[in-house]
Amino acid sequence: MTSRKEEIKENLAQVEARIDAALAQSGRTRDEITLIAVTKFFPASDAMYLYDLGLRHFGENRDSEGAQKSAELPADIRWHFQGQIQSRKIPSILGWAQTIHSLDSRDHAEKSSRFLSAGNLEREFFIQVNLEPDRSDRGGVAKSEIRGFYESIRNLPAIKVVGLMCVLPIGVDPRGAFADVANLARELELPSLSLGMSGDFEAAILAGATHIRVGSSILGSRPEPA
Repeated sequence: MTSRKEEIKENLAQVEARIDAALAQSGRTRDEITLIAVTKFFPASDAMYLYDLGLRHFGENRDSEGAQKSAELPADIRWHFQGQIQSRKIPSILGWAQTIHSLDSRDHAEKSSRFLSAGNLEREFFIQVNLEPDRSDRGGVAKSEIRGFYESIRNLPAIKVVGLMCVLPIGVDPRGAFADVANLARELELPSLSLGMSGDFEAAILAGATHIRVGSSILGSRPEPA
């Protein structure tokens, strides 16, 4: 019977093979892609298996889970927060996550700036682009408002805006959607793109993604939250 560690190792090898194929098609190299293993709802032991396999970038959607795992796991891991930001949890999130992928509020940016500045800290931020403007339950800034939002926060102390992030709506052609976000990033001269998850990261790589967020393809079907 295959052990959990072997299962994860085999899954990761398959993901790396898919990455390599997309890179070959796009003419890019492996050092241009940061693979973030999304460990949401999975135990810290799974993340440790991935750490032992060489991964150093891990993503979480919930502050409580990220705070707990970051305290249990090695200190050289870089943690990425990609869930919707709640104002009251900003100090906690910024305490364990080095990169925030879901900034979409000036108030949150200003609060983050004040907190980080007080501690003489700096964090990387992606602005989340909303590809479903008709849905109020989706986070992100409308594409038409991205430039104004970026200009309003780009000079805040301790806030390092590095790129754009999006979550692809179900049923949308990833090629066109990712290309639109990539074009926005180029217009703003932002170097990084957080695009693509398990089902569409090849298209994201072809569009120029620098960060891909992969969970189920590495860890399997997500368990029910505790």
